[in-house]
Amino acid sequence: MNIAVAQSGGPTCAINASLLGVFRHATKYEDIETVYGAVNGVEGLIYNNFVSLNDIIQSDDDVELIRQTPSTVLGSCRYKLPAPDSGDAVYETIVATLRARDIRAFFYIGGNDSMDTVMKLDRYFEANNIDIKVIGIPKTIDNDLPVTDHTPGFGSAAKYIATSIQEITRDSSVYSVESVTIVEIMGRDTGWLTAASAVLRANGEVAPHLIYLPERPFSVKQFVEDCRRVQATYPAVIVAVSEGIELSPDEAEGFQSGKNDAFGHKYLAGVGKALEKVVTREIGCKVRSIELNVMQRCASHLSSKRDITEAERIGGAAVKAALNGESGKMMVFQRISDRPYNVRIVSVEAEKVANHVKYFPTEWINEAGNDVTEDAIRYTLPLIQGEQNFRMKNGIPQHYVLPEALPRPKK
Repeated sequence: MNIAVAQSGGPTCAINASLLGVFRHATKYEDIETVYGAVNGVEGLIYNNFVSLNDIIQSDDDVELIRQTPSTVLGSCRYKLPAPDSGDAVYETIVATLRARDIRAFFYIGGNDSMDTVMKLDRYFEANNIDIKVIGIPKTIDNDLPVTDHTPGFGSAAKYIATSIQEITRDSSVYSVESVTIVEIMGRDTGWLTAASAVLRANGEVAPHLIYLPERPFSVKQFVEDCRRVQATYPAVIVAVSEGIELSPDEAEGFQSGKNDAFGHKYLAGVGKALEKVVTREIGCKVRSIELNVMQRCASHLSSKRDITEAERIGGAAVKAALNGESGKMMVFQRISDRPYNVRIVSVEAEKVANHVKYFPTEWINEAGNDVTEDAIRYTLPLIQGEQNFRMKNGIPQHYVLPEALPRPKK
């Protein structure tokens, strides 16, 4: 038999480690002949676009470089499958593609929307007596997948965010003038990443002085009052704010596009600039907004070793689950303890994850709604531990690039 693996959704520092986990674990079984990589997620199944990972990953050097390379080696997509009972021919196309290569297990590395794909494929296969196993492997920097304690990619992004805010704090503190620096952090629906900035307190830092998450209503008036209050003690105020906090249409106008992706999710970004305008108008001090943007997804030079190691582990566990006959499942972490940190990997039904959101616990947000509690620090701190030993070239970390450009199908 052969198996296939694909990557979907937004890039992370750990998604290629999960790919390696699938490949390296699969090569331990004589029954598995070839591990195929589907190019551009589920679109690779639709357009018959595959590469053989056995041909690509041939040495320990390849393994090491792929492990330290951010983003998706196989490319990604945001393709929404129709309902399994819709009669859409796309499912017949996928089955024909998989059968032509004798692929009997498919592994999909991704987030909420990718688990929707896992769930739909499994339901179609089961309804039509097709013996192809489908297993989801979690991935998202947003850390918003239900059931699992955390997601691969989150720890590395959290580490980059905390480090960046620490450096921004040093930069903003050199002048005697009063200032407000607003750091906009990814998080469409949830505030996990923004809350992770609080881990700096474990090292004695005070910043960020204010933290705002989508899980609490946001008041521009209260935000201005908070900045003024903090500035009375700390002239250089550092604010961490989730891109997903809700501003009124007038406040957000001109800063957010209003467009949606294939799954109906709004393209955000722009909150920091909107609040910069507010501070300029209401306080009048020096102010700047910094949007960390895609850097927080792919800053592999600051990746968490634990994050990368766990990503590879959970990829391997997915292969074992499929060979044990499981399908329509997603692999998850269950935290056993914080100190010492310990987790185990189990599987759950993908339908418990698909199209659902795990919000940041409101009990971990302070009463004023402008900071987080020690619980957030205790939860996040173990996930950012450890540093990668990077292979460098000319002073720059090396990345793995396929020997030939991935074939791009005409759609």
